[in-house]
Amino acid sequence: MLRAVNTAFRVLDEGEDWLVVDKPAPLQVHPGTPDGTPTLWHGLKDLLAYEIANGGQVGIINRLDRETSGVVLVAKTHEAARRFGIAMQERRIHKAYLAIVRGWPDWEQKELNAPILRQGEVAESAIWVRQTVHPDGAACRTDFRVLRRVEHPRAGRLSLVEALPLTGRMHQIRVHLAHLGHPVLGDKIYGPDERCYLDFIDTGWTPDLEHRLLSSRQALHSHLLSLEDAGGQHRWEAPLPAGLAAWLEGA
Repeated sequence: MLRAVNTAFRVLDEGEDWLVVDKPAPLQVHPGTPDGTPTLWHGLKDLLAYEIANGGQVGIINRLDRETSGVVLVAKTHEAARRFGIAMQERRIHKAYLAIVRGWPDWEQKELNAPILRQGEVAESAIWVRQTVHPDGAACRTDFRVLRRVEHPRAGRLSLVEALPLTGRMHQIRVHLAHLGHPVLGDKIYGPDERCYLDFIDTGWTPDLEHRLLSSRQALHSHLLSLEDAGGQHRWEAPLPAGLAAWLEGA
């Protein structure tokens, strides 16, 4: 049973009380189980051991799913964590994602206002965390732009889409893209069948899952994060990982 963990995160930039890293997939951000699986938090704790010994902390500001790669902002002090937290609440932290999706959208740009909630509140779902678009849900907006369309020899039509989340709901981009009929490539929950997620939990990655999903990770990447605060204007970018870029080149 294969459950890969990639711990090779890369430091993009660093200041006196903050750090920005490019998180790989699949790497969980925080410890979730007591089995000792390494996480980004463990790696940062080792990297910032000196700062922690002198009263610092590891404060991860923007959390990414295990299978989502890209830019993560980290506060090294309690004061910085509070400052960034306020900036997040005041929407002075802006994020942009790249997603490789199934199919070719019939639009170039799309502003989607579609509230979401946990699917189990309104319908049957074997997956507790699965979200769905529903009028009773919390307000949720994502702006989309198609950057590229390709024909892949195995996957068929694929598109590279930029997603700008204007709200911060769980699985927001993935839910909205699936709602539009263009799920993220490799998405085990919102892709072709939610059974893919349940099977993966039971068996790990298998040839059968590869046949159904094609990609062992969801093709979603946090490629840009910008911030305006007392320290000035900041902008951090992480390029699309080679493994995702290969899908756009027909590999």
